[in-house]
Amino acid sequence: MANLFPETGDMVWTDVTEPEALEKSGAVFGRSWRFDFEAGEFVMSPTRKMTVAGDKEAWVIWCEKAIRTPRYRYVIYSRDYGSELEGLIGSSSRALQESEIRRMVTETLLSDVRTQSVDQFAFDWEGEACRFSCRITNVHDEMETIESVVI
Repeated sequence: MANLFPETGDMVWTDVTEPEALEKSGAVFGRSWRFDFEAGEFVMSPTRKMTVAGDKEAWVIWCEKAIRTPRYRYVIYSRDYGSELEGLIGSSSRALQESEIRRMVTETLLSDVRTQSVDQFAFDWEGEACRFSCRITNVHDEMETIESVVI
């Protein structure tokens, strides 16, 4: 009988990172689908196929999605996934809210072993909404700046 799951050379996934670094940190970087948070949909190629994000970009997408997903709302996610930023605005002084945003975002992103640090927060208030950005660094010392809004 023919094999239902044939393996060919083009189906083998290879790991490009050094095995020693992975063993030390426990961090496994992988690929993901590209996602456009502004449009709220996956990024498609001109031939209408979903495009693939590499290691670093997939990690950045995970970070943005973790910040934007409310914790405890969706049963599909573990209780450790997501942030508790929802409902924070308007509850106290702006300085205290900025401090809480800093704490919550840092805790959310450091729950992933690929994230080494979260720092350099910047806040911009637009009425009751707070737009913030921060710098994230992974275990390979690659940095990226991400932005989000708390309403």
